[in-house]
Parts: sequence; C-alpha cells; structure tokens
Amino acid sequence: MALSGHRGQRFATTNVWPGFVDAMGALLMVLIFVLSIFMIVQSMLRDTITTKDHELDALSAQVAGLAQALSLEQAQTEALTGRLEAAGARITAFEAQVAGLLAEKTAQAAVIADLQGDLKTSDAALASARLQLDAARKKAEETLTLLAAAEAARKDLQGRLEVQLSEAEKQAALKAVAEKTLTETRAESDRKAEQVARLNQQVAALRGQLADLQAVLDEAKARDTEAKVQVEALGSQLNSALAQVAAEQKRRAALEEEARRKAEAEAKDLARYRSEFFGRMSQLLDGRAGVRVVGDRFVFSSEVLFQPGSADLSPEGQAQISRVAETFRELAAEIPPEIDWLLEVDGFTDDTPLSGQGEFKDNWELSQARALSVVKYLIEAQGFAPKRLAAAGFGEFRPVAAGKSPEARAQNRRIELKLTER
Repeated sequence: MALSGHRGQRFATTNVWPGFVDAMGALLMVLIFVLSIFMIVQSMLRDTITTKDHELDALSAQVAGLAQALSLEQAQTEALTGRLEAAGARITAFEAQVAGLLAEKTAQAAVIADLQGDLKTSDAALASARLQLDAARKKAEETLTLLAAAEAARKDLQGRLEVQLSEAEKQAALKAVAEKTLTETRAESDRKAEQVARLNQQVAALRGQLADLQAVLDEAKARDTEAKVQVEALGSQLNSALAQVAAEQKRRAALEEEARRKAEAEAKDLARYRSEFFGRMSQLLDGRAGVRVVGDRFVFSSEVLFQPGSADLSPEGQAQISRVAETFRELAAEIPPEIDWLLEVDGFTDDTPLSGQGEFKDNWELSQARALSVVKYLIEAQGFAPKRLAAAGFGEFRPVAAGKSPEARAQNRRIELKLTER
C-alpha cells in the first residue's frame, strides 16, 4: 500500500509538469505579443509626436511671422500718423501765410484806392490851377491890350497937343499921362506876375505830389505783383501738400481696411470656435438638470454649483465645471494665439435681500464671490491661464425671469459662462 501511494504521487507530479510548461509557454507568448503591441504603439506615438512637433514648429514660425508683420504694420501706421500730423501743421502754416498775404493785399488795395482818390483830387486841383492860370494869362493879355490902347491914346493926345499946346505944356502933359499910365500898368503887371508866380508854385507843388503819388502807386503795384507771386507759390505748395495728404490718407485708409478685414476674419474665426464650443458643450450637458443654453451663454443654476448662501463650489459643482473645463481646454488648444479670447464668468442672485449678519453683506458680494470662486477653481484646479478669465457679479439687478415666485427666483440665481473677445 505504501509503494502504491508513492507511485501515485510520482505519477501526479509527472502529469502536472507538462501543463505547467504549457502555461508558461502561453504566458510567454502573451508577454511577447503585449511587448510587440507596446513597441508598435510606441513607434506610432513617436511618429505622431514628431509630426505634431513639426506642425507646432511651423505654427510657431507662422505666429512669429504674423507678429513681425503686425509690428511692421504698427510702425508704418505710427509713421503715417506722424507724417499726416506734419503735413497738417504745414497746411496750417500755409493757410496762415495765405491769409496774411490776402490781408496785406486787401490793405494794399485800400491804400491804392486812397492814392487813386488823392490822384483824382490832385488832377482836379491841377485842372483848377490851369484854369486860373489861363484866366490870369487872359487878364494879362487884356492888360497888354489896354497898354496898347493907352499908347495909341498917348500918341493921339500927343498929336493933338502938338497942334494946340506949346512944346512945354505938351511935354508936361505927356509926361503926366505917361507916368500915370506907367504906374497903373506896373501895378497891374506886378499883381499879375504875383498871381502867375503863385500859380506856378501851386502847379509845381501839385506836380511833386503827383510824382510822389505815382511812386507810391508803382511801389504798391510792385508789392502787389510780388504778393501774387508768393500766393501762387504758396498755392502750389498747398496743392502739393494736399495731394500728399490725400495720398497718405488713401494709404492709411487701405491699411485700416486691411486691419478691419483681419479683425473681421479673426471675429469670424472666434465665432466659429464659439459655435463649436457651444456645440460640444450642448452635447456634453444635454439632459443635465440645472444647466441650459441661452443665446451665446451657458447658464448653470446656483443650486447645482453652491449651497444656499455659500460661495464655495460643492463637489457636484466642481464636477460640472470640470466637464466644461475639459471640453473647453480641448477647444482652446485649437484657437490661434492671435485671437484674444476671454471666458467670462458672471454671477447673479435673486431679489431676496440678505440679512447682512452672515459672510456676505448683500447680493452684490454674494454674486461676485460665486463668480470669483468658479474662476479660481478653473485657475487652480484646471490650469487655466488667468489672463483668459474674467469674473463679474451683478447681484439681483439683471433677472431673466420676472416675478417673485420660487420658480422665477430660482431661474435668476445662476452662473453664466460666455466665450468672447477682449
């Protein structure tokens, strides 16, 4: 019996060993298969990472090129602005010079008008003096005629005296008549000579005044001609400056139009990413209680995220925000860096006033604290960049449901997320 038992144990040991060897072989094959799959997956991942690195380098080069182009465009815009300001200053100076020349021309025109009036007055005085001179000459001629008549009378009287008077009487009478006539003639001649001298002096003075007026008139005409030349030169410079300003304005308008088109393209890109974001979020949050889509915003009921009167995210609220953050993080990685996007977190309460004895004095502080709590959770727990987030509290002053029913107040207690551009 002992020998039979010993042989049974040897037989049992012999039968177990092949099964063990088969199991080890199968396990080894499984390990080899798993290692092969791991090597293949690692190779594929290495190729994928290398491809992504190349794509990332290309995108970085594109971003650097766009940044350089933007800086060049900004420098050109600043240079154009400076040139436009300088051109505006030159135009202002030209306009001031033209205004001064026009004012000087107006003053010269007034002086010329005065000189022309004085010249007309002098011409009238000269004509009057000439008339007086002619009258004096006429009177002198009449005087000479009288002298001739007196001489004829003297001769006639002398003939008569030769007949009637003696020689002595004749000489005395002739002498008396001659002296009288000579005295009268001399007095009249002196008077006429004085008048003629005065008229000659007046004529000489008028001629001097005419010469002075003519010189002033010639000088005014010369200055007027010079002013016209300056005005024409300034007009040419002004036209050139205006043409340059028009060209600069046209170029600036082209740059502004190009910038506007770029901004519109970026806005369209942001709208596309916003639409994609809302599409993904709608699928993620579809059917979840306390979350709804209103326009371009996701609205979370405060009861889903916070306990009543508290601004600390509840575990359920953290889970909701984590789902949103995970989806949005995937989308944010696809948004180009030149789009300055921003995720706004807005807090709202109902119109039920707080007692003021708790942690928050009023609904303003509660709404702001809740929005800030969501933002801090996204930064600290989800790794969001602070510059891409904004928190704001509106208290009870922007309700979405009218009335004081529990349902309306529940709708007004909310947190809103909105993807926008800064």
